[in-house]
Amino acid sequence: MTSPVSPVSATDVDATDAADAPATMTKTKKVLVAAPRGYCAGVDRAVETVERALEKYGAPVYVRKEIVHNRYVVETLTERGAIFVQETDEVPEGAHVIFSAHGVSPAVHAEAAKLSLKTLDATCPLVTKVHNEAKRFAKHGYHILLVGHEGHEEVEGTAGEAPEVTHLVDGVAGVAKLPEFLHEVENLVWLSQTTLSVDETMEIVTELHNRFPQLQDPPSDDICYATQNRQGAVKVISENADLVIVVGSRNSSNSKRLVEVALQAGAKRSYLVDYAHQIDESWLDGVSTIGVTSGASVPEILVNGVLEWLAERGFTSVEEVTTVTEKTVFALPRELRPPRAKS
Repeated sequence: MTSPVSPVSATDVDATDAADAPATMTKTKKVLVAAPRGYCAGVDRAVETVERALEKYGAPVYVRKEIVHNRYVVETLTERGAIFVQETDEVPEGAHVIFSAHGVSPAVHAEAAKLSLKTLDATCPLVTKVHNEAKRFAKHGYHILLVGHEGHEEVEGTAGEAPEVTHLVDGVAGVAKLPEFLHEVENLVWLSQTTLSVDETMEIVTELHNRFPQLQDPPSDDICYATQNRQGAVKVISENADLVIVVGSRNSSNSKRLVEVALQAGAKRSYLVDYAHQIDESWLDGVSTIGVTSGASVPEILVNGVLEWLAERGFTSVEEVTTVTEKTVFALPRELRPPRAKS
């Protein structure tokens, strides 16, 4: 395990550099590390669900789709005995199966019941909140404009709650693709995937309101607290960074959004990597300040790996920039909670 990040002053200068250049101060190679970063409460709950299930039931335990969108996490859990499948019907009848943090549709639950599977639901409670909103609005006769990325598991799960009245809006371009009859629909509301860019989502919603004046807003923001916090933190470090490295997998929506937000916030360049060895040394040419952050499904060991790699190349001055402190914790599925102590 690598050493934790130690916050230092942004003005600290390596002593060797200062001694070597008394007349002209050498520019410090500096790293700004965003906080919060990495695991959110929903991811922490989902990963622990698989770990506890393996401890309680023994291997193998099946997981439908990736438990979270991170290569390292999936590979590590696979080594411990988790078997990842694409569809429920790949799970042997009667076996334990865990539904990922992204949620599933009622049809998936029904298929699992038909196969007599022992299900553990690791869906993030904030995703479950959006599912419940979709069910409630559909029950009251609404059509739903679901802002999200086509093919993403979370979107498929949410849309599956009310497929007859849900219409996907994928990006600003998706607004123009919505059917004309929605102009005549009195009860119209929008919901969103929880891991989107806050700024882009608001741009899409503005376009939706322009096209459909009767459109109603949901009772609360669907983009999760962790997504918003990580985007807020990367904006702050990007203002002063020549380069921003985001640690995360390419199928992670919230990680990819961090790259986009970094560029929009002023970073000259930003790249997404799973591991430190994927960093191209040419990215460091002419760079004095590097921002580092990670997606909500990334364990801290991968961030520490990047910091070590950068330190080996002279980026030894590290400052952690904290914009907010997170305290949210979600309880494990009931089947995996420790028994209550008898009074």
